[in-house]
Amino acid sequence: MKPLLERLAKGDILLCDGGMGTMLQQRGLVPGTCPELWCVEQPDDVMAIHAEYRDAGSDMVECNSFGGTRYKLEHYGIADRCHEINVAAAKIARRIAGDSQYVLGTMGPTGAMLEPYGDETEADVLGAFTEQAEGLVSGGADVVIIETMTALEEALLALRAVRVVDVKMPCIVSMTFDPVATGGYATMMGVRPKAFAEACLEARADVIATNCGTGIDDMAAIVEEMGAVTKGQVPLMAMPNAGMPVMENGRTVFQETPEQMANKVGILLDAGARIIGGCCGTSPAHIAALRAAIG
Repeated sequence: MKPLLERLAKGDILLCDGGMGTMLQQRGLVPGTCPELWCVEQPDDVMAIHAEYRDAGSDMVECNSFGGTRYKLEHYGIADRCHEINVAAAKIARRIAGDSQYVLGTMGPTGAMLEPYGDETEADVLGAFTEQAEGLVSGGADVVIIETMTALEEALLALRAVRVVDVKMPCIVSMTFDPVATGGYATMMGVRPKAFAEACLEARADVIATNCGTGIDDMAAIVEEMGAVTKGQVPLMAMPNAGMPVMENGRTVFQETPEQMANKVGILLDAGARIIGGCCGTSPAHIAALRAAIG
């Protein structure tokens, strides 16, 4: 299997997998409990989900490590198991991926607020991300994806942490943008797509991405904004939700069907995305439909 960045440089279009949380819930994960702990306590269930996405045609396996920093794990009283959990997450993904898929070590937000807005120092947050990255790299990740970020400072600290652990590790940095009432898109912390892309270019991220927040229609516009900055210097990645969320009987539901998503995939490709996957509300059926559409 050729290195990820080599394939992207050749112009290949790659397909990532879809949502993990809802898949875990279907297998019995109770809301409010730790999804990442399943990598240690119920690894067969996690492997089964990875296998469903593999069989749907994804080129990548995202580890079940999104909330794997000690900050997040502390909520469950298991911060001391950070390294163990992240190693397990990567090893599980590697077992399913074999030599046919790329293993993406997933790093999400810490939930902590950096000074001066909060109490956490850059050194503390950098240390937490470094600890997580060490586990993912030790477990066999091919790539690290920093995703669902809303604060630019935190996203760049995570990127620095990955480089501390392995300077050659390919790194994807992804932020979540929402429509703004006055026009355009911004993260919850006010970061605009162009400013994000500029910062990622300066920090030498290998792939610049956006995930969650919107469906394909809005996400294509976000990708175009990032592409206006990157101008082909780095590949772009998009992982939309299955449409915009709606409330049904007190539950958040994503209504876009696999066929509806697949019919729109050309919009993302035309916008400049070279890796496409799914976020909230997407399933192996969505990924299979995207696979058929991409070819």
